[in-house]
Amino acid sequence: MAFAWAGPASAAQLIARNASDVKLAVNTKGEALITYRSAGELKRMLAWGALNAVAPSESRSQVSFRIDYAGGYGKYRRAIWRSFPDACGRYRGPALPWLVTACTAPDGSHWALQSFQRMLRNYGLPSTGLRSAWELHLAHWTGDLPVLEVKLNWAVHHVDQLYGRLTYQGQPVFGFLSDRYGAPLDSFGRLLFLDTFDSSYGSGWRRDNSFLFHRTTGTFCYGMYSRRTGFSPMGQRYRATANGPGATPIVTWIGNSPGPFNRELDLIANQEILSLGDPKCPAN
Repeated sequence: MAFAWAGPASAAQLIARNASDVKLAVNTKGEALITYRSAGELKRMLAWGALNAVAPSESRSQVSFRIDYAGGYGKYRRAIWRSFPDACGRYRGPALPWLVTACTAPDGSHWALQSFQRMLRNYGLPSTGLRSAWELHLAHWTGDLPVLEVKLNWAVHHVDQLYGRLTYQGQPVFGFLSDRYGAPLDSFGRLLFLDTFDSSYGSGWRRDNSFLFHRTTGTFCYGMYSRRTGFSPMGQRYRATANGPGATPIVTWIGNSPGPFNRELDLIANQEILSLGDPKCPAN
């Protein structure tokens, strides 16, 4: 498995970094006005033109927002700021991780802003500057969220292993191109960001790794092997996070360590891994 540095291509709907005082307004034309502070400055941006996601394709791009970071159109910007007709009401969608604010528009579609530390260094290493930034992501969708399925068993009978897949509308989420470090190079690829809780990296949540969901299957499998001398990523709990495809939200899974090896449960898990149909994820 390749281990990816979380580069720009994986920041699907990145709006800003380390934003505060975030406000979201949406008009009846499907335009969102986002107001926030960053680096001590008040900023505004207008976003439109993206809803849900399309299935992976080599003949088209994934849906994405059109964004005006000045917050409007040319000479009409100031008027838009002052009289933007917010028609978005109380959020009526499913619970979301990393939520900053959300609302539901008159057409029933949902808008949300989530903030996530995507760029943390792997293997529990300290992160500062850009690496530690909280990134603000925008989503606009209808219907069900992407589904991040994660299960646990054991590799070589003593190392915690996580496996699963990312799907949207019942179809796998994956990309077609990546660099030699495993970072996505197209608009479809998605990274899974894996955090470990109370491991030898230290107390609390620490980033262990980030890596691509596999091509065609949207699956992954990952053993919590030691990759730093004297440090084990095996923790009390694990957290997996992924950007949804297109304009869909960030999704997260959290679960406990599987504990001591259990042969019966491991055999069941091995059958589930084989059912994924991914040769990159062989059973133990």
